[in-house]
Amino acid sequence: MKVLPFQIPKPEYDALIYQEDHEYIFYDKFHQHKEIQVSLIAKGSGTLIVGDTINDYKEGDVLVIGGNLPHVFKSDNGLTDKSLMLTLFFTKSAFGGSFFELEELRTLHSFFKKAENGFKAISTAALKELFTSLKKASKFDRFVTLLRIVKILSSTKTKTLSSFVYEKKYTDIEGKRMQDVMEHTMNHYQQYITLDDIATVANMTKNAFCKYFKKRTNKTYFQFLSELRVENASKLLTSNHELSIAEIAYQCGFRNLSNFNRQFLSIKKKTPSKYRIEH
Repeated sequence: MKVLPFQIPKPEYDALIYQEDHEYIFYDKFHQHKEIQVSLIAKGSGTLIVGDTINDYKEGDVLVIGGNLPHVFKSDNGLTDKSLMLTLFFTKSAFGGSFFELEELRTLHSFFKKAENGFKAISTAALKELFTSLKKASKFDRFVTLLRIVKILSSTKTKTLSSFVYEKKYTDIEGKRMQDVMEHTMNHYQQYITLDDIATVANMTKNAFCKYFKKRTNKTYFQFLSELRVENASKLLTSNHELSIAEIAYQCGFRNLSNFNRQFLSIKKKTPSKYRIEH
């Protein structure tokens, strides 16, 4: 199984794939595939990295990840139940190269434009009902349901998942390198990580790694690391009120409180204490 690119397993003549992931941990390798991914998080929560941007996911979220858009799901620690994700995979040309160019489907064009950077649906009630009907549906009915889902996602309010998309596809070597960097960062963000540490993981010199990472994410490695730490800190601020802000800062890898406050304000546009009160 390749890390990057990732091949979605499917029967030879199937244009649309329905998949259920019922696991304690979703596939947690940084990867990309040619298919557009439309998913409902039926159970579970965690962190989702899409392109250059760190997001959270939780039960009830409907997520769209464009074709060849690198991403990785990282389930929250301590989950006692299995997570469940219901997904449809397809390409824009799966039903014929000009199918989605038909005049009757013009209203769906915004879906494909938004999918390029990935997005999360804000209103999901109608979508959840459609996703739950997929398991027992025939292949034809799944195709019809896909069109209904895409129609809703074309017009509903959404939140973009990635602010920057690296235009070139990753080679196997590049993909393995970036996957190693992402995996090490997500598993060790609570610890002190130096440039020497992460450059060694990438098997590159420090200068070469800095250029490599910046070119592919449009941000420095330490910007990315701070965003990951802040995202996990924001979860603790709202889920564990027994922990002080200083304790949360330390648990998420910040070595002093003033730096944590400064980074949190820069990324979330509010202080940790205000964020905890509002959420």
